Amino acid sequence: MSADQLTADEIRDVNTRYHDTAADNYDAKWGIDYGAEGHRQVVGKLRKALGGGALGPYERSLEIGAGTGYFTLNLLRAGIVREAVATDISAGMLRALEANAKRLRVSVETQVADAEALPFEDESFDFVFGHAVLHHLPDLRQAFSEFARVLRPGGTLVFAGEPSRVGDRIAAVPKRAAWRAAPVWRTALRVREAAHPGGHGEADPSLEQHVDVHAFVPSELAGFARGAGLDDVRVRGEELLANWFGWANRTLEASAEPEDIPWGWIQYAYRGYLLLQQVDTRLLEPRLPPALFYNLMVAARRR
Repeated sequence: MSADQLTADEIRDVNTRYHDTAADNYDAKWGIDYGAEGHRQVVGKLRKALGGGALGPYERSLEIGAGTGYFTLNLLRAGIVREAVATDISAGMLRALEANAKRLRVSVETQVADAEALPFEDESFDFVFGHAVLHHLPDLRQAFSEFARVLRPGGTLVFAGEPSRVGDRIAAVPKRAAWRAAPVWRTALRVREAAHPGGHGEADPSLEQHVDVHAFVPSELAGFARGAGLDDVRVRGEELLANWFGWANRTLEASAEPEDIPWGWIQYAYRGYLLLQQVDTRLLEPRLPPALFYNLMVAARRR
């Protein structure tokens, strides 16, 4: 996290430019799925954040930082949201989302918007949510104030996929180990070294170090929600073993030309991640403090 020297406006500008140029290759890099597994992942995360029970249906939803549509489109297809508005500061990401929606034959409204100044009337949505977006926002108090403003009474807020401060430090260990092992791994798999390691397609790699501006402790996320006047606030942790495994493998893969990576390795990494994700969900997440996990999720309601 290294945006300390940038102003809030500069952080927004960097995020816009970086994600505009990352959009075309974003789904491929992160393995975004709109089939059965994508449905399972998105619905499972929402159920976990809300502590089980019924998931909507929500009449009108707003996604903050919707990216290419992974959460909104899967929730629409699952019938959990009926009418969806997807926002992002990046017009490039929303163009990719619109293309995905057209391919999937799903109707969604998109709008370029700053999370800290939402262009919507008070009490416009039953459900406000986002995934892996809060850590990009320079003014979280203002952002949560906006989230609460546009929520209807009785409405639900959920944000997931936010890096925890402790989990982020722990994840650095497998990343460093994998980077050191990468030359041996490339030799064993007979793959070429990447010309642009870890890049998002045409995205400027010099911008990447500035797009992530926060990592959290659970009490901070809860405090932002309560400070905005929201109730029933809950923070949970997600992914420990799966994260270590996933980051190690992604680091190795980022060191190689993508087209060289064998299909067998891709399947091993994917299946292994899903298996360890189940171990985390069933064994570790109910027993360990949220702060230890890589991802945090916060849920709340407006009375």
